[in-house]
Amino acid sequence: MRTVKKLESKVAVVTGAAQGIGAAITKRLMEDGADVVVALDLNLEQLEATAKELDAAGKQVVAKKCNVADKEEVAKVFGEIMDEYGKVDILVNNAGITRDAMFHKMSQEQWDQIISVNLSSLYNTCKVVVPKMREQNYGKIVNISSTSAWGNAGQTNYAATKAGVLGFTRSLAKELGGKNVTVNAIAPGLIETAMTKAMPEHISSMALMLCPLARMGQPEEIASVASFLASDDSSFVTGDCIQVSGGFLMA
Repeated sequence: MRTVKKLESKVAVVTGAAQGIGAAITKRLMEDGADVVVALDLNLEQLEATAKELDAAGKQVVAKKCNVADKEEVAKVFGEIMDEYGKVDILVNNAGITRDAMFHKMSQEQWDQIISVNLSSLYNTCKVVVPKMREQNYGKIVNISSTSAWGNAGQTNYAATKAGVLGFTRSLAKELGGKNVTVNAIAPGLIETAMTKAMPEHISSMALMLCPLARMGQPEEIASVASFLASDDSSFVTGDCIQVSGGFLMA
């Protein structure tokens, strides 16, 4: 007897999918049966390598270059996705960057870059996807925030965007609940990615001391929660934020 996978017949889009958490989420959605997972990233070469590794046949994971901070490019790429697949059932807004600096040394460019990539990108992608989800009376939006949303020295720009992700998530969830569209967030703690490997050792060591599980998380541990929120297993969950931080935050 054939087992139906929980994301069967679904079309998913994952931003920032070339590596780390985004690549792990793409892999998990693929494994959980999504008909197609469109992986977006600005680094097309790395993205295509990831997509090929996940799906050598190129039938289930599709790589597309996209600068999610550019609303015109987002509209173009998502238009292509809609034309090709007819819908987007699942949107995972994962793309994000850091430009850390103490506030008195932070440049306008460091501020603007973080705002455009980490926060304005949600407006850009959702602006295209939400009308279709409302029309089809179904959708799952998962936004990646961070425990930095609760404040972190040297990250006023990053923390502001990740706190903004939470406000955006809750507000959009209230607007779309009547249309059977859920909107949720995940707040990862210290996860072993290229981004965290670039952190000064004394900073990461200090963070680990505050983590009850006393280790870094793995991208796959974020991906499993993202898959839950992208599936009908989470049908009565919306406007929420799941902290996946090894107990770093307990609030």
